Amino acid sequence: MTSQPAITSNDLLEIIDSFHRVVVLVVGDVMLDRYWWGSVHRISPEAPVPVVRLERSTLAAGGAANVAANIAGLSARPLLVGLIGDDEGGRELPGVLEEAGVSAEYLCRLPGRATTLKTRIVAHSQHVVRIDHEDATQISETEAQETAARIIELMPQAQVLLLSDYAKGLLAPALLQQVIAEARRLKMHVLVDPKGRDYARYAGATILTPNRFEAAQVSAMDAGDQEATEAAGAQLLSQLDVDSLLITQGEDGMTLFRRDEEPLHLSALARDVYDVTGAGDTVISTLSLALGAGADLVTAARLANMAAGLAVEQVGTTIITHELLRRTIEEMLSAQNAEEEGDAPSARETIEVSSEVSHA
Repeated sequence: MTSQPAITSNDLLEIIDSFHRVVVLVVGDVMLDRYWWGSVHRISPEAPVPVVRLERSTLAAGGAANVAANIAGLSARPLLVGLIGDDEGGRELPGVLEEAGVSAEYLCRLPGRATTLKTRIVAHSQHVVRIDHEDATQISETEAQETAARIIELMPQAQVLLLSDYAKGLLAPALLQQVIAEARRLKMHVLVDPKGRDYARYAGATILTPNRFEAAQVSAMDAGDQEATEAAGAQLLSQLDVDSLLITQGEDGMTLFRRDEEPLHLSALARDVYDVTGAGDTVISTLSLALGAGADLVTAARLANMAAGLAVEQVGTTIITHELLRRTIEEMLSAQNAEEEGDAPSARETIEVSSEVSHA
């Protein structure tokens, strides 16, 4: 057990109040999330399945588009590069992005390619089924070169490069190599939400943010308890050319792996977990902004953990706003003040970076 210097709520408030100065270049697989909300009162006589009475329909940005929407919600400026098709989803997504405060200016429209559309049917706050419409074919070498040039042209405007990989075809190896190398040359932070088994293609990144199941799969280990997560993280960090890893663990929090440091485990802050949809997007969005605002990696991870706790308490793809995150920190600050006056705070109301640092 080791400890880190305590981080005060005032420190965190200063960081998030600097978010509006940060520009993040988000590159990845954009999606449109469609929700059909309804209720169930009977089982179908045709098959043993629930009959959902549709009551309303909503649209939200998904994938890399949700990452950009989270960044905008936290008061920063995202520059979003992604692929859409000349179809219904491709026509609807720009409007959804504009409503979320994200410009669709840098989206690339490819005629004949399907825009990734995920339709979720939800009844009584429970997912009944999800229907995916997508084209996950990798883009051609010419398209990769053209897109990489477009990304590199935008880099001088941003402090952070965020790569959101959902294995839908945009982040080809050649594109990744070019943009990561240029970003590091410009001394930008490079954050990657990875996908697949070949993490070597993210060589040069500042940090990867896989979930525990992805990390276990890539390291050929079982996804189990904290000890298993630490073993997977240590193995990956030793094998990969990246600076650090942040493995998200859902209701069990997240663990940060840095070179020459012991793993740092951050306990989950959610009071009730309703839906983990988009929680990983919330984590990497908040992490990117904190690093862009000048925070150290531990403090950035702490803020990302707080934002994730807020995200999973909601149903559906949820944008955690600057106001909500700030209010949560202010509540913790109030609890700290109460502690100084002699009132005992709850465990959730304190911020201690002297939290457990586990030994694998």
